[in-house]
Amino acid sequence: MQNRKGEDFLKLKDLIENIDAMETNVKDFDKDITDIAYNSKNAKEGCAFVCIKGFKTDGHEYIDEAIKNGARLVVVDEFFDTSKIEGKVDYIKTSNTRKALAVMSANFFGHPSKDFLLIGVTGTNGKTSTTFMIKSILEANSQKVGLIGTIKNMIGSKEIEAQHTTPESYDLQKLFWQMKNEGVDSVVMEVSSHSLELFRVYDCDFDVGVFTNLTQDHLDFHGTMENYFAAKLKLFGMSKKRVVNADDSWGKRIIEMYPDCVTYAKDSDAQVCAKNIKLFVNKNQFEMWYNGKKEEITLNIPGLFSIYNSLAAAACCISLGIELDTIKKGLEDLKAVPGRFEIVESNERFTIVIDYAHTPDGLLNLMKTVDDVAEGRKVLLFGCGGDRDRTKRPIMGEIAGRMADFVIVTSDNPRTEDPLKIIADILEGIRKTNVEYVVIPDRYEAIKYAIKNAKENDFIVLAGKGHETYQILKDRTIPFDERRIVKDILKELRE
Repeated sequence: MQNRKGEDFLKLKDLIENIDAMETNVKDFDKDITDIAYNSKNAKEGCAFVCIKGFKTDGHEYIDEAIKNGARLVVVDEFFDTSKIEGKVDYIKTSNTRKALAVMSANFFGHPSKDFLLIGVTGTNGKTSTTFMIKSILEANSQKVGLIGTIKNMIGSKEIEAQHTTPESYDLQKLFWQMKNEGVDSVVMEVSSHSLELFRVYDCDFDVGVFTNLTQDHLDFHGTMENYFAAKLKLFGMSKKRVVNADDSWGKRIIEMYPDCVTYAKDSDAQVCAKNIKLFVNKNQFEMWYNGKKEEITLNIPGLFSIYNSLAAAACCISLGIELDTIKKGLEDLKAVPGRFEIVESNERFTIVIDYAHTPDGLLNLMKTVDDVAEGRKVLLFGCGGDRDRTKRPIMGEIAGRMADFVIVTSDNPRTEDPLKIIADILEGIRKTNVEYVVIPDRYEAIKYAIKNAKENDFIVLAGKGHETYQILKDRTIPFDERRIVKDILKELRE
């Protein structure tokens, strides 16, 4: 691992520049630090080990293992009893180790985000599609683009597997450094509320922050919608320019705080807007207007929500001075976003769509799109994730009951929760409606049931998994790619 200077180490005094050091036993600040680790298993000879508290473990409990693996310095929080390690290793005590990790990581890799254009996209829904659209527009503008997000990370056309929507700060800075070294001049990334609250993107140099919308999600972590909004809002204090959805009530609050925002909307007055919208099963057509000029756009991703995402992407690129004709080309060059209203080719008399919708608003927008294009029954198969916000489950159940003609309630990623208890929460909402439904906890069997019982012109929606190719159960993670599963079931039923 080489740092910002192309060397295998960085002086400690340079590594800890600008961190909040409350107490230390360090005598020699000119010592060389070879790397940074926040997992004791990754600690190596001469590294700094930063103790961060995760959802399940606390790095302070693994200091001895980090020392054994060669850590030369440990960074601990203000509540840690340093007498436990006095004489064993050098330490620095700080008020927030996650923040310290972010600052140290940026220092180690030389603040690479200052060397390219950095765009952050935040919001409950639409982050992934919007980042893909921005990437396509920037590439139409002859830029080499890096992408960081839920589905995958990319350097140009090269794909890198993504572990989190927004990586931990050290991994993010390392990825930035790699992108810089490979000649990337622009990076567009999804910025989750968790990453903002947990300092993963702290000390990043954002040129543009984009806000898509805010609806209920992650209340298991944030507690209230105001806290959730406050986390999202942090991105806009970190950004030089801001792009905001003027149709969203929370977006209106951001616009009041930052009047210099570039705004976009369908229904409200905004700088970038869509008119004469035509929705089809596999595309959208609309006029995009900005500053008295228009471009007629054919978007290959269906749904009204896709038009909103394209407006967000366009407004972002307009803020960067990119011309409308280039924006049109970039949007029309994008053929699909994995797991976002993705139609599975089946050669059957019915339609099957896979979508990532896993929030109340996401599910509502998805089913509104289906309502616009479906000719027959709207059949919705969905579940809710375990170890996540329970309060949204009955809300999603009620939305399903109001928007679908037939509902199949099943599992999503149950994690450590009992799938039947998750389903029971969903049914509280479904039972407020008159929809016909069936419960099939095994998601494979649920999909098989939907296909086996499909009628002519049915529009079958498999919601919640989208791009994911796995299912997280209590004791293991299993392969679960719904595209492959649908094709296997169709083949089985034809034989």
